[in-house]
Amino acid sequence: MCTRERHEKWMEEYGKVYKDGEEKERRFRIFKNNVEFIESFNAAGDKSFKLSVNRFADLSVEEFKASLNGLPKSHWLGTTMESKTTPFRHENVTDIPETVDWRKRGVVTPIKDQGGCYSCWAFSTVASIEGIHKITTGKLVSLSEQELVDCVRGDTTGCKGGYMEDAFRFIVKKGGITSESNYPYKGVDKTCKANEKETRKHNVAKIKGFEKVPSNNEKALLKAVAKQPVSVYVQAGGDDFQFYSSGIFTGKCGIEPDHAVTVVGYGKAKDGTKYWIIKNSWGTDWGEKGYMRIERDIHAKEGLCGIANNPSYPII
Repeated sequence: MCTRERHEKWMEEYGKVYKDGEEKERRFRIFKNNVEFIESFNAAGDKSFKLSVNRFADLSVEEFKASLNGLPKSHWLGTTMESKTTPFRHENVTDIPETVDWRKRGVVTPIKDQGGCYSCWAFSTVASIEGIHKITTGKLVSLSEQELVDCVRGDTTGCKGGYMEDAFRFIVKKGGITSESNYPYKGVDKTCKANEKETRKHNVAKIKGFEKVPSNNEKALLKAVAKQPVSVYVQAGGDDFQFYSSGIFTGKCGIEPDHAVTVVGYGKAKDGTKYWIIKNSWGTDWGEKGYMRIERDIHAKEGLCGIANNPSYPII
């Protein structure tokens, strides 16, 4: 199949419609370049991960990076983070299993899709709360990202981006978060319904607050993930990340975050490479059915893609 036919088939698969012939031609050229990059990368066979054509295939890496934008850029993490030092409750944990996969323990809801809304922060918040709620109560409930998109403010601005810390604070103040079935995801900013009787009546998961994992410390992050899923920030705006499809990611990325995900486990490959398991919010056709294994215990203190920069987890 020639590249143009592949592009037509890809457009059909992802429901892509361009405004005119000129735009379609421009997108085709980007698609062609990306296909060539992906095929060349995989043919080299010198990395521990593979790439594949996905929904981002008609975006240049610059456009992809701009399309993330899930963290407001007016200031990075400085002013939005807690300044006071809180004790790390998992500091003295010693019974750390060699591998943990919270998916296998029924603690993780199916992969979700944030769509075109910059709401990764809401999905990361929800995934970590879904996890601790299941661990604590035995009930796995899909919670509402849309409630957070509509209602959380502070440094957070709905579909324009936000922070997990603001979301955790909102949930504590409100007295809980409702279910996805009660307040379904729309992928656009809507009017906040948090104070409506139905929403308050269905506060299905409650938290007392959140705590920070000591920053730039993968060993501390390991202790936390051994106990529950953890919300993290990463830098995802590179072509390796954009087209990741399988294997242990060791690709190019910086440490200034532009995306939020949830660490739902960790493990070790047969060749000894250690990895984190992250749950993303880009649907199931990205990565390993929506997940990524990313190298763990690298020499940089921030971890690969800055994963250890500023992790946090909810407490019940």
